Amino acid sequence: MSMYGIKLRVWGDYACFTRPEMKVERVSYDVMTPSAARAILEAIYWKPMLRWVVDKIYVLKPIQFTNVRRNELGSKISARNLVSAMQGGVVPSLFIEDDRKQRAATVLKNVEYVIVAHFRILSAGELTRKGCDASLLEGETDPAKHLAMFERRAEKGQCFKQPYLGCREFPAHFELVTGEIAQPPVPDGDLGFILFDIAFEDEMKPMFFRASLHQGCVHIPDPKSEEVKR
Repeated sequence: MSMYGIKLRVWGDYACFTRPEMKVERVSYDVMTPSAARAILEAIYWKPMLRWVVDKIYVLKPIQFTNVRRNELGSKISARNLVSAMQGGVVPSLFIEDDRKQRAATVLKNVEYVIVAHFRILSAGELTRKGCDASLLEGETDPAKHLAMFERRAEKGQCFKQPYLGCREFPAHFELVTGEIAQPPVPDGDLGFILFDIAFEDEMKPMFFRASLHQGCVHIPDPKSEEVKR
């Protein structure tokens, strides 16, 4: 259950942390969501026995929006068709040229953040509840080893898959932060309710929290606290 912390600077030309209440055209939150930050960390270093927990997100550049138009598929393959294909049925397909839809999106531009997070090593019981074999913990319980591996990968720019800023077409650049974080020139303010994460173990229920910027930082509550609403 040990916890080890890291600081990671991420930046990019564009970002879109989509508000789930917008059904057709994408509109980004003002800042990165905790789930998007966690996805970036997992893209760099992931193990089934580790759980990344985001503590703070520093907003290093002024919040700026811009409008773009994106090509998207107008429909999606149903789960029923996928199950049928897995059982030997016809493999479903969709072609962008036949089902192209152009939609507007309100996205962030010229973004830069520092993610402050820690990881903890899951217990054998937690691994089992996730559907993993508890034997995976053998030889993997030293947090210093995992911390060193993450830092080495982050310093070399290595990742399992390209990290992105909310949408896959907006890649994230990253580097490890070792010093102090200077107070960003971003005004304080209430950001309203933003998405915290999706509770996959609880019927995919979304979780939200009331976010605010103070001295350029968004403090992320503990997922078990009353600040997180389901």
